[in-house]
Amino acid sequence: MCLVRNVDHMDPTPLYTQLANILRDMIKSGELQPRAPLPSESYLQQEQGVSRGTVRMAGMTNPANGMPTNAAVLQSPIIA
Repeated sequence: MCLVRNVDHMDPTPLYTQLANILRDMIKSGELQPRAPLPSESYLQQEQGVSRGTVRMAGMTNPANGMPTNAAVLQSPIIA
């Protein structure tokens, strides 16, 4: 899986917020299907060029319905 959008390191919006928005949009668009695993922490770190802490913060952010709200979800993630 390759994320179409990447976080913008020059954007003043926090990276974890950008990443949470990308994941939320993928869920809303159906690119990530219900009961399908989310990308792993290590994959997101490498793909987005961010730290593990950033990935975990994205997992705790809930910008809209359908977004994981617990960092543990990103360790063994399944979309509800």
